[in-house]
Amino acid sequence: MSNVIKRCQTLAKISDSPVGISRLYLSPSYRAGLNQVEKWMQQANMKTWIDSVGNLWGCFACKDETAPTLIIGSHLDTIPNAGMFDGILGVMVGIEVIERIQEKGIELPFHIEVVGIGDEEGVSFDASMLGSRAIVGQWSDDTLELTNAAGETLEKALIANGLPGDEYAKASRVGDNLLGYWEVHMEQGPVLEAEELPVGIVTAIAGARRFKVTIEGEAGHSGTVPMNLRHDALTAAAEVILMIEKSAQQHGLVATVGHLQTYPGAVNVIPGLVEFTVDIRSDNDALKEKVMNLIYHTSESISMQRDVEIYWKDYHWAPARQCHPDFRILFEEAISQQKIHVRSLVSGAGHDAMTFAEITDIAMLFVRCKGGISHHPDEYVSEEDAEIAVNTTLIALEKLAECYHLSSSISRKGA
Repeated sequence: MSNVIKRCQTLAKISDSPVGISRLYLSPSYRAGLNQVEKWMQQANMKTWIDSVGNLWGCFACKDETAPTLIIGSHLDTIPNAGMFDGILGVMVGIEVIERIQEKGIELPFHIEVVGIGDEEGVSFDASMLGSRAIVGQWSDDTLELTNAAGETLEKALIANGLPGDEYAKASRVGDNLLGYWEVHMEQGPVLEAEELPVGIVTAIAGARRFKVTIEGEAGHSGTVPMNLRHDALTAAAEVILMIEKSAQQHGLVATVGHLQTYPGAVNVIPGLVEFTVDIRSDNDALKEKVMNLIYHTSESISMQRDVEIYWKDYHWAPARQCHPDFRILFEEAISQQKIHVRSLVSGAGHDAMTFAEITDIAMLFVRCKGGISHHPDEYVSEEDAEIAVNTTLIALEKLAECYHLSSSISRKGA
């Protein structure tokens, strides 16, 4: 069995729950997981440290102390009742690549750091990608006041993990000499499996906007209020939701109503209030905004026609991120060298890479997963596909080194 899969399986046994896998950010099992992965990094001759917000780092340095650093990684936290590969696969691939570099005697002209990031999933403190946001300098004192389900603040949770709660700024890599950030991740979708391909190159990570929508009508007795005199918040919501679906289909993006609640919620009462969420995503931010404006204005018309009130509250916005074309070319060449068809695709899911794009160039490699299943115990990545992911990353690294040597040589001649 490959080390990548074996280590994923070992880490899966470290869980806060006796049933399934659960390693929520800053939980006891999260810290135990960091300790285990840190041992693997040290066995791979990396210098390791846990930063001030609980991200795990391992550095494999080159001979030139002034060289830039390429970061390879993903996240180590999970959702409750998770699978063993989401996020974790990318960290294990990074460690394996470092071991292969040493086995092959490859000398790179840049440092490599493997990072295991905390709280990409956002299930602990109602804010996603906290670990990578700290790395790009997006924390503030207000961030420390976020609370988990137990009412514990983020600051207290950090301190309970032996971390200095008020020193989050020390986790920032803003201004460091970075060459880029590469993330290997299971696809979390069915495309690669449908096309019988082990890996694919991510061209962009879709941007997302999320809203909480409230429709206010008028509750009434289900048997005594005539249909033509009703102000039914739920039927208005139904029309709005179907309009959202149709708008997304017509304009080639995705939109989802994932949560809906009706009030008062009795079988014999006309719903007077409905709350629901909207998640709209696209790799084209301009298109996303255009469709969102169309949805907003159309929903206003529907509410007027039905004599109800509608309110939109924007609570999450993340811009689309493009993967750097030079890195994409390196991955294309690495895949072609293995005589595998090159497939490019957009990531509809968010990843830490989109946060890293704030401070450096990014690249992502997707790995086929069985049935496109993710966020579920049935997640599955084969040993063969994991091996191809390792080989692809390693070949791309060697090609990056060649390009780096060439550009350095040209720079010296130009000087």
